[in-house]
This record gives sequence, C-alpha cells and structure tokens, in this order.
Amino acid sequence: MSEWWRDAVFYQVYVRSFADSDGDGVGDLPGITAKLDYLRELAVDAIWLTPFYPSPQADHGYDVADYVGVEPLFGTLDDFDELIASAHARDIRVVVDIVPNHSSSQHPWFTGPDRERRYVTVGGDDLPNNWPSNWGGPAWTYDDERGHWFLHLFAPEQPDLDWNRQLVRNDFREILRFWLDRGVDGFRIDVAHGLVKKASLENEPEPFPTNRFSSDWRTAIDQPEVHDVYRDWRRLIDEYDGDRVFVGEVVFSDQRRVAPYLRTDELHLAFNFSLVFQPWDADAIRESIGESLRELPIVTWVFENHDVTRIVTRFGGERQARAAALLLLALPGPAFMYQGQELGLEEVDLPDDVRQDPIFLRTEGQRKGRDGCRVPIPWTRELQANAWLPQPASWSEKSVAAQTGRDGSFLELYRAALSLRPSGSFAWRESQPGTLAFDRDELTCIVHFGDERMVDGEVVLASDADQTAVWVRR
Repeated sequence: MSEWWRDAVFYQVYVRSFADSDGDGVGDLPGITAKLDYLRELAVDAIWLTPFYPSPQADHGYDVADYVGVEPLFGTLDDFDELIASAHARDIRVVVDIVPNHSSSQHPWFTGPDRERRYVTVGGDDLPNNWPSNWGGPAWTYDDERGHWFLHLFAPEQPDLDWNRQLVRNDFREILRFWLDRGVDGFRIDVAHGLVKKASLENEPEPFPTNRFSSDWRTAIDQPEVHDVYRDWRRLIDEYDGDRVFVGEVVFSDQRRVAPYLRTDELHLAFNFSLVFQPWDADAIRESIGESLRELPIVTWVFENHDVTRIVTRFGGERQARAAALLLLALPGPAFMYQGQELGLEEVDLPDDVRQDPIFLRTEGQRKGRDGCRVPIPWTRELQANAWLPQPASWSEKSVAAQTGRDGSFLELYRAALSLRPSGSFAWRESQPGTLAFDRDELTCIVHFGDERMVDGEVVLASDADQTAVWVRR
C-alpha cells in the first residue's frame, strides 16, 4: 500500500517551546511557519502540533476551552491557515492534537447549564468509586454549587467527557470536520484508549497498576464501546482525500491490548511506547522490538516526546543517544521525533521555583513532572532571556546555529540519517552478545551496547568515531 504515513517520519512540535515569533518568550504558530524550511531541510515528512486551542493553560493546552479556535498566545486562525498552506507548499503534512477524553473546566460545555449532558457526574455524599487521578489524589472532585461529583482522570481543571452520550460523539464529529475542512492531514488522539468508561463506574480492582499512565486499568478505560467511536471516526475521515491519518495515544504494557485499535476500520496508527520504557540494553531493546513486530499490524517507533525524559539523560549520555538515532531511523515503519531530539538536548534539571507542570504542583514536588523535556529549543547561540522555561547556558553550543554545518554534530547526523533512511524488509542478523544487528534490504544496522565491535561491510553512516552504531552496505 502507498499511504504516505506507512513509513513517514513525524516531527513533534511542542508549540509553546518551538519557535517564538514575537519575543514574548512563548512559541507560536507564526514561529513554526518561519521554521518550515528548517524542517524541510531536515527531511521530515510531517509535523504533529500539540494543542494550540484556546485554553487557560492549566496543563499547557491539554485543557481545551474551545476546540475550534486558536489560543491568542499562539496566534489566530489566519495564522493556522497560513501554516497549513506553507507546510503543504513544502510537501510537509500537518497532524494536530485532538483532546477528546477531557476538556477544560472553563469550556462552556462545563460552565453552562447542560454539564450533566456531556460530562461524567455523580450525585451523593460519598466518593463514587476508588479511581485515582493520574496526577495524585482521587479522580473525583465535588462541586458544592452543583451538588455532584465530576470525574477527572487528570487534573480537576480537566473534567472527563462522557462518551456514553451521543451528544458528545456528535460534537466531536463536527470538531473533526472543522479541522479537516481547513486542510489538516490527520489527528493525534490524546488518551485514545481512555474515552469510554464503564457506565457502572464500579471500583477498579486493587492493587492498582504501577504503570505511570495507569494504562493497565480494566474499568476506567479501554471499554469495548471505544472501538465504535473510532469506527465512526474512520468512516468520517475516509470521506476526505489525501490519506488523512489518525494516530492514537494508546498505552498498555501488553501490546496485545493495543492491536485492536489498529483494525483496518479503526485507527491507522498507534504510538508504540515500548522503547520509551526500556534501558539502554541490547537484550531489552531487542525483545521490545521483536514483541512489537509480532503483536502489532503496523508499528511506530518513539524514543522521545513531551511526556518523557530525553534520551541523552535517560540512556546515559550523548554516545548512546547518537546510536539511538540510527536505531530509530533504521526500523521499519513510521518514526516519531520530538523537537530538539535532533540537537541532542538533555533533560534540564530546573529549579523548583520555575517548574509549571501540574504533576509537580499537584504532588507537591514528589514527582518532578515533565518540564525538563519542554524547555524551549535553542535556535541561536544567543539564548532567549525570557523563555517561559529557562534554557541552560550550555545550550548555546547545542543551538541550531552552532550545529549547522559542523562535522559530527547531532544535527548533521540526523540530517544524514534522514536522507539515507533505509527501506524494505526487516530481518534480524546473528550478532555477538551486547550487539543488535538487522537488515533492511541492502543496508544493515548494527548497534553496539558494549565495547566489542562487529562491523563487516562498507560503512555508510556511523553515529560517532567509535562506531557505536553504524549503517553498513553489504
């Protein structure tokens, strides 16, 4: 099949941290438009925009107050239309985030008189059930004025919509059409597995899963009816030309629970987070890759995003992160990069007094949250003094300006890898302990996790002078 997304490289743009066009310290839509030539030269196929909708920013845009507008902090609808047109002129597709599990508590649906028609609410004096919030405390808040509890799997400022109600389903059909008619090439669906809760709201069996996303719940999420939603959405998006795509954030420790979301009449893609949770270890990563290829009809590959520690820090250094770049871009199927990954940016250990993530605030600092991977990326050696999260001084030499054209830089490694990215069938090769090797047609990818080296053939690209990872032509 020839759909563009089957082997595309998607580049995640965390809107408020990508490019600031007006000097207020926060990234915006015109800033993204101004950097499209950079993305074209990087040779990515698509960009994924995090939420840019009107929002009080309690969770930096994942608390949506209007699903069919643009947050003034980020620009206007005209700016969005210009971004779409400019991206398409450069053969770059645009996928936007949709947040259907919950809205902002300031959305008119929630503040208006018809709240109970769209949200999960329960009367009574006692907590409705034992469900905890992902970000600390119970998943229920009591509204004294309305006399009921409302559900929020995340922050209280993010009440959960009730997808057992047809009105909610109708609303989102119209929202999807609004953006499809404006030319978007698809949607990344936030908390895609969590929309439909079991209508009985019965207790979750204890003990609770220890996974950080509570993704192995059996009652609050992953109900059979959620597949009806995606079958309906698939019929809708298939009415549009251009191979529009749905990418679901579907997070389970067992990949077999992800597979049903990828039926031919449901989502096109789902994030495969298995590599995100692996150490830098040959056996663990090989098993993760093997399980994904066995269990999923189409596999996406991800090492970084706006919710996890950057790989320079997570894997133990720049050498490992450079090797991970060649591993990621040699695997078969779609790959997702996170802005700044191509610059080799590390997780930033921010002072507590500048942290803004609600995870940090709601747990009173017990969990650091995600701010460390969301620091605005550096474009020039002169760092931005008023960036909404402070950039470390060391990033001056990691900036785009500093790395462009510099032999051996992270940026030039990614540019080379994206231009040479292999295609074709996948097959494991026999390798020594501590080494991974696999073939992609005429190229072999070899990744060394230890000191031993196994390089046989013409080296097309090496991650570093030590050949920690190489692409070899046989």
